[in-house]
Amino acid sequence: MRSGSRVSVLRRSEPQEGTAIQELASLDHGIRAWTFCACGFVVEMMVWGFLFSYGIFQEYYTSHPPFNNSSQVAIAAVGTVGLGIQYGEVLFLSVLFRRYPDYMHPAMWCALVLYFVCLVGSSFATKVWQLILLQGVGLGFSGGIMYLPVMILLPQWFSERRGLAGGIIFAGTGVGGFIFPFMLNSLLENLGLRWTLRIWAVMTCVSTGIAFFGVRPRLPVTKYRDGQRRPLAPRISIFKNPLFLSFSLTCLVQGLSYFPVSLYIASFTQTVATPLTATVVLSLFNSAGVFGQVILGHLTDRFAYPWVMLFSSVGSALAAFFLWGFASGPALIYPFAIIFGALSGGFSSVWPNAAVDCAGRAPENADITYAGTALFKGVSAVIGPIVSGLLLEAGKSTTLGHGYGRAGYGAVEIFVGSCALVTGLGSIIVAATRQRVPM
Repeated sequence: MRSGSRVSVLRRSEPQEGTAIQELASLDHGIRAWTFCACGFVVEMMVWGFLFSYGIFQEYYTSHPPFNNSSQVAIAAVGTVGLGIQYGEVLFLSVLFRRYPDYMHPAMWCALVLYFVCLVGSSFATKVWQLILLQGVGLGFSGGIMYLPVMILLPQWFSERRGLAGGIIFAGTGVGGFIFPFMLNSLLENLGLRWTLRIWAVMTCVSTGIAFFGVRPRLPVTKYRDGQRRPLAPRISIFKNPLFLSFSLTCLVQGLSYFPVSLYIASFTQTVATPLTATVVLSLFNSAGVFGQVILGHLTDRFAYPWVMLFSSVGSALAAFFLWGFASGPALIYPFAIIFGALSGGFSSVWPNAAVDCAGRAPENADITYAGTALFKGVSAVIGPIVSGLLLEAGKSTTLGHGYGRAGYGAVEIFVGSCALVTGLGSIIVAATRQRVPM
C-alpha cells in the first residue's frame, strides 16, 4: 500500500463531523503532538538506553567480585533475558491493553514502581541467578509495560510524519546508549556497583515519571461499566498475512545480526585496545543509532520502507565483513561502530510505517502487528547472543588467517555479516509481497 493510500485510510477511519473532533489535539502538528514525541523519547532513552548499556555491567561483573568467577555465558544471560522479555511480552500486553485501555496508564505507573524495586534489589545481589531474576526478568517485564504505551499511542498523534516521529522516539535508545556508558563507568569506579544501581533507580523514577505526564492519548479513552462488553482480541488471521510474516521473519534475522554486536562490541574492543576505548566504542555504536533512527525513519516517509531496509542491511553486512573482520585496533573499530550502529541500529525505525502496512484495511490493528513483530525480534534477542557466545567459545583466542577475526571473534563476525545479508534478501521478499498483497 502506497503512503498516500495509507494516509487516506487513516483519515477515513476518523470521524469527520461533530464537536468531538474540534476538541482533539492536532494530528502531526502542534505542541501536544511534539510533547508526546519528546516524552516518548525520554521513556525510550531510560528503558532501552539502559538495557543496551548492559555491556558496561557485563565487563564489571566479569572482572569484579562476587561475580567474576561465574560463567560468562550466565553473566551475558542477564542482558539477554531482559531483552528477550521486553520484546516478547509486547504482543500479550498489546492484546491486554486493547481489551482494557482504561488500565494502560495506571499499569505504566505500577511498572515504574516495580522497575525501581528490581533495580534497587539488584544492588543486594550476590549470585548471578539473582541478577538474572532482578536485572533481567524484573527490568525486562516492567520496562516493557512502561514503554509499550508510547508505541500504542503513536498512531493517534502522527500519520504523515509517523516515520519521523517514530525515528525521534527510537533515537532515545541511541542517546541513552551514548551517554549512559560514561555515566555508569564513572559511578562504578567511584561509588561501586551497589550505589550505582540505587542512584540509577532514583534517576529512572524521576525522569521517566515526569515523562509519563506527556504520554497521553489523543483520543478519549473508553470507560467501561461493570458487566459491559469489552473489545475482543483481534483475529488470528492478522498474523497469517504474508506481508506480516515476511516482514517479521526479516526482522528476526536482522536481530540475529544486531544483538551479538551490541553485546560483544565492548568486550572485543577491550581485548584489542583499552577499557576506555571500549567505553568510547560502545558509546559511538549506540549514538550512531540516533542519527540512523531519525534519518532512516524520515526516509520511510518518503520512500517505500523495504528499500530502506535493503540499504540498511547491505551496508551493515559490508561493515561487519570488512571493518569488524579485519579490525585489530581502534582504526577500524571506530568506523565499524559508527556505520553498523547507524545502519543496523536505525533499522527499527521502519517499524511504525510497516506496522500500518501489515494491518492492511484495519489500521487500528497497527499496534498488534507492531507487537507481533516485536515478538519475533525478542526471539532473536535471545538466540543471537547465545549462538554468537557459542561461536566465540569455540573460536577461543584463534585467528582465521590473514589477520581476520582477531581474539577468536572471526566466526561471530561472519555470522553477523551473513545474517545482515539474509536480511537484505528478506527485504526484497517484503517488497515483492507488498506488491501482491491487497491492502
